[in-house]
Amino acid sequence: MVHASTPKLGSDIEKKTVLQGKVYKIKSVAELSALILKPGDKVVMQAGDWSNQQLNFKGKGTKEQPIILTTASPGKIKLTGSSNLKIDGEWLVVDGLAFADGYLDKGHVVQFSATSSNCRLTNSSIINYNPPSKETDYKWVSLYGNHNRVDHCDFTGKNHMGTTLVVWLADKPNYHQIDHNYFGPRPPLDANGGETIRIGTSDWSMHDSYTLVSNNIFDKCDGETEIISIKSGHNTIKNNLFYECDGTLTFRHGNFSEVLDNYFIGNKKKNTGGIRIIGENQKVEGNYLHGLTGTGLRAAISVMNAVENPKLNEYWQVKNALISKNMILDCTEAFSLGSGKNSTRVLVPDGVKIVDNYISNTPKLTTFEDQPKNLQIENNQLVGATLTNGFIKKTQELVKSDGVWQFKNALKKPFWLTEKIGPAWGEARNNY
Repeated sequence: MVHASTPKLGSDIEKKTVLQGKVYKIKSVAELSALILKPGDKVVMQAGDWSNQQLNFKGKGTKEQPIILTTASPGKIKLTGSSNLKIDGEWLVVDGLAFADGYLDKGHVVQFSATSSNCRLTNSSIINYNPPSKETDYKWVSLYGNHNRVDHCDFTGKNHMGTTLVVWLADKPNYHQIDHNYFGPRPPLDANGGETIRIGTSDWSMHDSYTLVSNNIFDKCDGETEIISIKSGHNTIKNNLFYECDGTLTFRHGNFSEVLDNYFIGNKKKNTGGIRIIGENQKVEGNYLHGLTGTGLRAAISVMNAVENPKLNEYWQVKNALISKNMILDCTEAFSLGSGKNSTRVLVPDGVKIVDNYISNTPKLTTFEDQPKNLQIENNQLVGATLTNGFIKKTQELVKSDGVWQFKNALKKPFWLTEKIGPAWGEARNNY
């Protein structure tokens, strides 16, 4: 399952470790545990029985000489049974591990420790690592520590309780990076706790994370209504593809996050949604939303009502949200304002700006479940619906290029056609 996308890992870094560090070929966890690893060292797991193994990868590498854990046949030597991995150190790289044919009772399949920093999981996979009961709760990847990265991996088929990948917060921002991964189909869980990515928790939601989620594929991730749940501050979700996902990207808690230049393609699948806004100073800009069927909380862009004097786990008021330069095409409902209003969610959004968006062939333009305060709607281009205040007749022409509609004078290839993602997407990209 090796993917050609592994960035420089198989060339520059690896050559340095061969020259400057030792190469250890191991056949058991006991051999790994016995090693005292130094910068530049490389550990290579050999073919054999890697069932029910608890790997603890420890060491302190450097930026120039990370310590690498890989296998003799990346992607083909599989960790099975109840195997899991803990990454515990600095400048550690895990490359080419594959978890399959197994499950845990609790905990994490892959865990970056609380003291880890500048560590990386790349070119690895967790596929259908499911317990007999979907009520069993464990995470596939847990990111503690700071400045860690998960990239070019495959995570497909999680059907049980627990978020697929969690960023756990601490007193200081963690600055993690999650990029170029393929998050494959996840069936509906029919319960809360089926997010694909969660950044933070409600208890830590007023802390900042500064996590970057970019250039990932979310393919039919239907676990629950929140595909990505942002529960912290100052995060960026940028240039990802959400393909036929039953749910929304949700600013659930926290403030000052950005959702930029993402693609939401629903193909008229039931319950496909876009972006749901809660909290203060959130930014939604440059996103492409096409063929989404959701309304209300699952509208292309939904701006929620809040509760008065909320607890950390409740709905906080939307303040100063910027919604600009988004393209909303052939969706059931473009904007739902004051969505989720009920007997307790009575606090209306305040200071929402909806400016410079492009909306086409979307019958429900703006639905007011409640009336926001200080609402600004200006210079939004509209085709295929009745003009109303804040909307003007379209002035820019669209053409279909590389499978998506684009402005005629600003064509670009979507990232999934030019960049390397996880192996499973690479094999399937021609079908999308």
